[in-house]
Amino acid sequence: MPLSEFDIIAHFFRDGFPRREDVVQGVGDDGAVLQPSPGQQLVLACDTLVAGQHFFPDTDPAALAHKALAVNLSDLAAMGAEPAWFTLALTLPEADSDWLQHFSTGLATLAREFHIALVGGDTTRGPLSLTLTVVGFVPAGEALTRAGARDGDAIVVTGPLGGAALGLAVLQRHHEAGAAEREALLACLHRPRPRVAAGLALRGHVHAAIDISDGLCGDLGHILEASGVGASLDVDAIPGHPALAQVLPRRETRYDYILAGGEDYELCLCVAPAEVETVCALLRKAECSPAVIGHIEAQAGLRLRDAAGKCVTVPTPSFQHFR
Repeated sequence: MPLSEFDIIAHFFRDGFPRREDVVQGVGDDGAVLQPSPGQQLVLACDTLVAGQHFFPDTDPAALAHKALAVNLSDLAAMGAEPAWFTLALTLPEADSDWLQHFSTGLATLAREFHIALVGGDTTRGPLSLTLTVVGFVPAGEALTRAGARDGDAIVVTGPLGGAALGLAVLQRHHEAGAAEREALLACLHRPRPRVAAGLALRGHVHAAIDISDGLCGDLGHILEASGVGASLDVDAIPGHPALAQVLPRRETRYDYILAGGEDYELCLCVAPAEVETVCALLRKAECSPAVIGHIEAQAGLRLRDAAGKCVTVPTPSFQHFR
């Protein structure tokens, strides 16, 4: 007998996920009943992943579940929010028990790591897609935003860039990679690490923050627009994934992946000069590899230079829907 919507919920999404005291009523009713902690503001983020647009239909379901939740947790990290609850709207072409078991196991594994409770959602039939909505807590007035960058701020990233985009290019056979490099790059693509611990540690220490989902230049551009400032970057100071040098011999090609590749899910931060040492120490404690890559300027626009001072062209932005 084929699985019904209620069978799917009962068999794959009711057990194995973390329990929280602030969930009064979770999965299994018409709606969730949740109790926010006093003095906390809620931070909400939502992402949709669609087969053929965001992932290949034959992507390993456990990895797909990991990424679907991780990219949303990354949004909470960029806001300095502690993960609390999430919902899942899952559209499936068919109710494949084996696929669902691997998917729910991957989802529950990451949920337990970040103690975020599944509190509801929906299942329906149609082309494969996933929509996750996450909610986190932040003390009132302490959320990190894009709008606080100031002239003279240092620009810091929490780790190496370009690995996920190059992983996709290798998967699409645009580039060849050795076995070790291929494995490392595909891990960047399929299993990103949301910088939640970093985001929590940075509250009160940075002027602006964003997660790098659509490419460094594009996402930094959102900070510049929201803050009414400009920036200069030293492209040779931006850490690239170690495999880039092995797979891409031309430095200029590596720039494209580092600056505009996207899906890195590291954080880009604007930090007062006096706070840089403290911020980098906090990031290293949160298992990040921080690097200072440029500075904020009053003059609008984004300027790129290499270590020799030569201007570098801002690369074509990464993929955008409806462009």
